[in-house]
Amino acid sequence: MTRLRLHVSLSLLGTFLFSAGVANAQNQGHWAEANDPVAKQLIEAERKWAVLECEPSKVVSEALADDFVGTSPQGPIYTKKEALAEGTPEKARDCKLLSARVRFYGPDLAIIYGKETSTRTAKDGKEFQRTLIWTDTWLKRNGKWQIIAVQDMTDPKH
Repeated sequence: MTRLRLHVSLSLLGTFLFSAGVANAQNQGHWAEANDPVAKQLIEAERKWAVLECEPSKVVSEALADDFVGTSPQGPIYTKKEALAEGTPEKARDCKLLSARVRFYGPDLAIIYGKETSTRTAKDGKEFQRTLIWTDTWLKRNGKWQIIAVQDMTDPKH
């Protein structure tokens, strides 16, 4: 191999390794800073969804993407259309977003890890506390942040 070819080969290898390193660093993502305006906007939408049964809003129609798919705490998969058509749930009070942490994976993708709680009245009249732990995936499309997927589970401690 000539010196020139070796130099070009090493340069290309270096460029590739640098690019792979940058891509890998970007894929690692970063936690949002407390004052990040986008994170604040997304967390506010999550808060509205967490307290929806106590404070009605249009958050489901506004925040969920048309191609949204979620997994409910009971296991079934549901769409935006099904979320909008959902019947009246148990009566709820003391709805709260307990935590929400945003991790960005580039300028157009964020995953929010959160927890919420509410006190509910079951059909038999008994009150119970429901606490959900969830992971929501947000995507920015055409300048608008929307939830494209969620995974919810009931907190086993409650």
